[in-house]
Amino acid sequence: MLKRRSLNPSTIVALGFAGVILLSTFVLMLPVSRADSAAPPDFLKALFTATSAVCVTGLVVVDTGTYWSTFGQAALLVMFQIGGFGMMVTATVFGLWAARSLQLRTRLLLQSETRAPTLGDVRGVFRVVWVTTLVIETLAMLSMALRFVLAYDKSWSEALWLGMFHAISAFNNAGFSVFSSNLAGYVTDGWILGPVMLCVAIGGIGFPVLYELWQRMRTRGVLPRMSVHAQITLIGTAFLLTLGTIGIAVFEWNNTKTLAPLHWSHKWLASLFTSVVARTAGFNAIDLSALRTESYVLHYLLMFIGAGSSGTAGGIKITTVGVLLAAVWSELRGHPDTEFAGRRIDNTILRQALTMLVLGSGAVGLATLIIMPMVNMPYEHVLFEIISAFGTVGNSAGITAQLPAAAQLVLIALMYMGRVGIVTLGVALAAQPYRAGYRYPEEKPIVG
Repeated sequence: MLKRRSLNPSTIVALGFAGVILLSTFVLMLPVSRADSAAPPDFLKALFTATSAVCVTGLVVVDTGTYWSTFGQAALLVMFQIGGFGMMVTATVFGLWAARSLQLRTRLLLQSETRAPTLGDVRGVFRVVWVTTLVIETLAMLSMALRFVLAYDKSWSEALWLGMFHAISAFNNAGFSVFSSNLAGYVTDGWILGPVMLCVAIGGIGFPVLYELWQRMRTRGVLPRMSVHAQITLIGTAFLLTLGTIGIAVFEWNNTKTLAPLHWSHKWLASLFTSVVARTAGFNAIDLSALRTESYVLHYLLMFIGAGSSGTAGGIKITTVGVLLAAVWSELRGHPDTEFAGRRIDNTILRQALTMLVLGSGAVGLATLIIMPMVNMPYEHVLFEIISAFGTVGNSAGITAQLPAAAQLVLIALMYMGRVGIVTLGVALAAQPYRAGYRYPEEKPIVG
């Protein structure tokens, strides 16, 4: 059927994620998924949680640790593992196992999900995705499990479960936690927050960058130069992490409801953790509902930008902002081309970046106009939830469960849009790409 309809990879990715969300909703509606199995199923709660899990967001309308049973929590774990790893990548695992090779159509589907530079790189990117996922999640799980056993007197079985759940949640940037206060109870424990931050950062940097770094390590630096994509991602990541850490520390240092009660070293740890998760994962070590207005504004920026392309994070991506800033700088210098690090960036990429920025801003703006008349809540809190949903971040000002059903449905749409991607979703909705055999005469409208 798919072949007859000639669906492109973007369409299949979009439909595939929608199908996984619906299937996950059905699983969560089963009595075995709820701690109180006798309670009637709630479709909206199941749909919201399933969307948040598959889209690796982390926004919740119920307490994960008490509302869902062990089976339900395990189902959530599978959901955000599938969502983070990529549904098409997961499907390719079974394709490789069955056929021992990648057919051209499967390669195209996989390239759409991983955004590998060329078809020849798809297999290598997939290998990095698979190996990195297993290694990082396993190491983080064992590290946290050992800490839970030695410092918090947990049994090995409970410690391994807690370690596995939070390691997979962190690497996939899902932000789900089985603790009612998320990770606020461990705000002073770097042995817990450290592995979580590493998982979030590695998962969010993007698999193409990880693949390139792995190639450079394997060839011992023989590769002549790092790609523009990797340079923008790494530089942007370092800048945003530094900006977020210093900003949170400065704004919240004397806030008695967030950092003020902590020792100065723990203040910096909490600031760094908050900066790391603000761009991609919905964990929290401090009370986000008590942040000052300046911290909310900083979070808006970090959440909207997000992390690296083709990773487990959301947002409009660091490379999108990097390309646009490069275009602005080139324009200010009077250069006809968009240039970065001695390379010219194709105009097609620039148009894609502009499209992502405009559609992302439009989605957030439209959602704000829809939700604000429904609620009587502080504007900064509502906007915080909206950008968090679109960026698939999962940070919350504590109002998600209090929102009316219609507002929660808007957040569901934003989470799906943010995970699948604005541009991918737009391509999926288009019947066929338009290719004209002609070009119109050129004009130059006055700008500014």
